[in-house]
Amino acid sequence: MENNDILVRLRYALDIKNTDMVEIFKLGGINVTKEEVLKMLTKSNEDDDENEDIIKLNNVKLESFLNGFITFKRGKQDPKPGQPDRPPLSNESINNVLLKKLKIALSLNSEDMIDILKTAGVTVTKGEISAILRKEGHKNYKECGDRYARNFLKGLTLKYRG
Repeated sequence: MENNDILVRLRYALDIKNTDMVEIFKLGGINVTKEEVLKMLTKSNEDDDENEDIIKLNNVKLESFLNGFITFKRGKQDPKPGQPDRPPLSNESINNVLLKKLKIALSLNSEDMIDILKTAGVTVTKGEISAILRKEGHKNYKECGDRYARNFLKGLTLKYRG
């Protein structure tokens, strides 16, 4: 799943307004205009890779958006002494990062995540969710595939939009 597609689905699922999108990017450390946000949200056809009306979202921008979304939903947290102002960007699969950051931003626990996936028609165990939420390099770490990420966003849509 492309990062732009993730952003489109997340925006729709949680009914985030364009002005809020600009603010969330700003909280994540990236300054964008409303027009740039609209270009990020434009659906791309595989035929027109050179379409100038589309801004491709890389992993850094998407993760910055997700960090900003956490701040937007939960408020700014003062860093502890010796801790950087911004969390370091992850090298993990963007799908794993997506689930972790949404879990934090929406104050979800593992049971909530299982229910959201169940709403989308996917049955997972608490152990599978735990493996997806672990740090890369942990012996029980499991990479989150597009199927889980797509269905999680679908479940969020069903939960928040009815």
